[in-house]
Amino acid sequence: MLRLRRSKDRGEADHGWLHSFHSFSFAEYFDPAHMGWGNLRVINEDRVAPRGGFGTHGHRDMEIISYVLAGELAHKDSMGNVKGIPPGDVQRMSAGSGVRHSEFNHAPDQTTHFLQIWIEPNVQGIEPSYEQKTVSPQRKRGRLALVASPEGGDDAVKIHADASMYAGLFDGEESARLRLDPARKAYVHLVKGRLTVNGQALEAGDALLVQGETELAMDRGQDAEVLLFDLAA
Repeated sequence: MLRLRRSKDRGEADHGWLHSFHSFSFAEYFDPAHMGWGNLRVINEDRVAPRGGFGTHGHRDMEIISYVLAGELAHKDSMGNVKGIPPGDVQRMSAGSGVRHSEFNHAPDQTTHFLQIWIEPNVQGIEPSYEQKTVSPQRKRGRLALVASPEGGDDAVKIHADASMYAGLFDGEESARLRLDPARKAYVHLVKGRLTVNGQALEAGDALLVQGETELAMDRGQDAEVLLFDLAA
């Protein structure tokens, strides 16, 4: 089963300093048909205006991943981390028993564009932790690079969840296939460009909710950047 969700059907919030599109119910946006998919709970596509940002706030028992597309995201948290997250980096914060943090765009003239991703953990109340890795464009070019998983790895941050996240860049004749366990779920989110997935044409912001499939095939990319999630059912 492949179910297409077009970009225009997402929730939208414009706060002036923040323009956000919500793939799943979040804050004031509520859609009972889109409360998450498997253990993937949130994908927010956020654009933070120059000198704007999220003030200090708290989280607990959630795996939070930031995937920056343009600009830079400044992160500060109660664990003592003060980081800048540029495009190409994958940042993971395990909120565990509780953490407080802030995120800002300190640039005077550049918008920060990033994806905020929440995945429900498979353990509760763990000690909060932080990890950040750089994944070069070459590692994602024409393939699906593992960038988050329960085991972690060279290019992958370690998440405390039964889920894996892949990132890929596709253009022209580049293509990739990923085998799936049909008993699990998967989710494809096209970050930018155009891409065909199992014969379904996607444009930037579109998504595919996947269930009962044994493989995903990606081809016919046009300056495409894609995220793929292998998820607990």
